[in-house]
Amino acid sequence: MLKNITLSAEERLIEAAREKARGEHTTLNAQFRRWLEGYASGNERAAGYRVLMERLASTTEAGGPFSRDEMNER
Repeated sequence: MLKNITLSAEERLIEAAREKARGEHTTLNAQFRRWLEGYASGNERAAGYRVLMERLASTTEAGGPFSRDEMNER
């Protein structure tokens, strides 16, 4: 069961966070719930790592845009 809470923050930070969440095809509420879960479990670093890996996975193509030879060029 979800329960509502009220938070206070500067309006510019809230709007910036909402815009960032939109860019990640999610919501500020979803991001907060993800953060709260990691914080409550005492494993903020692991939660941050999972969020980062999910974000990277959603922005990269399988195999990447470069060939192996292109990646090894110097």
